[in-house]
Amino acid sequence: MPDFATSVDRLLTQIHHWDERRWRAAPAGGGAGTRSELVQGLVQRLADLGAEAGQTPERQVPHVHDLVLRDQLRVLADDILAAGPTADLLARATAMTDEIRAAL
Repeated sequence: MPDFATSVDRLLTQIHHWDERRWRAAPAGGGAGTRSELVQGLVQRLADLGAEAGQTPERQVPHVHDLVLRDQLRVLADDILAAGPTADLLARATAMTDEIRAAL
């Protein structure tokens, strides 16, 4: 299984060139919602894991704009890595990231 940083890099490579139309499209893997909604969900779950790793309260991540999701994802991933997470937390973050990447 790839590590968390690698999983995030792969996801960012996949989505870095998306425009608004592509963000609002249905995910390639099917299911309800849009690609934007899937990534927004991942961003929030990573924020929650970052709070867990840093032993701080969870906070709602605002949705500013679809084109900002890439930056939010990068910052939250960096925050998790900087917090000195447990192996279990990294495994959960990696699995979440890989699941979304496959669904997109």
